[in-house]
Amino acid sequence: MRQSVRHDRAALRPRPASRAPAAGARRRPVQQRSQERYERLLDACAGLLDEVGTAGLTTKEVALRAEVPIGTLYQFFSGKEGLLAALAERNLAFFLDALARRVDVAGRPGVAEFTDLAVEEFVAMKRSLPGFGHLDFGLVDTVPAEVDDLHLLDAELDNNAAVALRLRAIGGELFAAPGYALALRVAMECADAVLKLAFRADPNGDPQLIAECKRLVRSYLAAPPAGS
Repeated sequence: MRQSVRHDRAALRPRPASRAPAAGARRRPVQQRSQERYERLLDACAGLLDEVGTAGLTTKEVALRAEVPIGTLYQFFSGKEGLLAALAERNLAFFLDALARRVDVAGRPGVAEFTDLAVEEFVAMKRSLPGFGHLDFGLVDTVPAEVDDLHLLDAELDNNAAVALRLRAIGGELFAAPGYALALRVAMECADAVLKLAFRADPNGDPQLIAECKRLVRSYLAAPPAGS
């Protein structure tokens, strides 16, 4: 039986080791009061994404919702892009932390089970995590002109490449062969496209398309890539 992961706010807080500075943050708060304000701003951003979408999101409304002075928001973030980038980074931290727990419970899973767990965790977050339907590790719908959506997680790597790199680290020896560096990036692009289609077809994710996404990724990654 698959491990059930509750996506309440407490369960989704990453462990301290996952708390690297967010790509979009000007600075990571240290004092508890500042940390609470920082998290409230990200929570407010996520909630507003569900209500007004990316196009309607403003830093002013985020600050009002978080009950934080607008000047404080700009102490942490350079603007709308920085705020979205920090939320995308937090979403990725949630995903990787939850996936790592699932992998630990599974105990030395093979490539097929690992990829199934990754897809299942992503789908679970898509269904339950505020804002994730509009912004997972990159923007899902309308991209504002002022936002560089391809590099929300990393200034040099595109979002899918950055996620693939971190998935390879969690997979460890499963993906140690050199060819997996490229193969995981290709798998991410394929899974991203199919899962976007699944959630366009059904707000909860079309089950058949989700199953096809698993089958596609499992089949592609089943054998060590050419050149390994």
